[in-house]
Amino acid sequence: MTIDEFRASLTQAQPPAGVSPLLEALWYDANGDWEASHNIAQAREGEKNHDRLHAYLHRKEGDEWNAGYWYRRAKAPVFTGSLDDEWKALVTQWL
Repeated sequence: MTIDEFRASLTQAQPPAGVSPLLEALWYDANGDWEASHNIAQAREGEKNHDRLHAYLHRKEGDEWNAGYWYRRAKAPVFTGSLDDEWKALVTQWL
């Protein structure tokens, strides 16, 4: 799957079959369901990529302190670009 195909799937009623939970979370996030995305991040706390997802979600929520905590747990630098750029970077990384 390409990022363009993933973006095209955002018009569907459900995430694409067979995508990872991380991509599923980003699909829900892009469709305005922050809570579903956050539940996926929380389900596997302590795993680097899920902690990284958690950081993005709290940054999007506007909770910079909490986002910083999750970036540190993921051992990832704080993303300084736009939220859309961070979403694209995560999708690209996890495809």
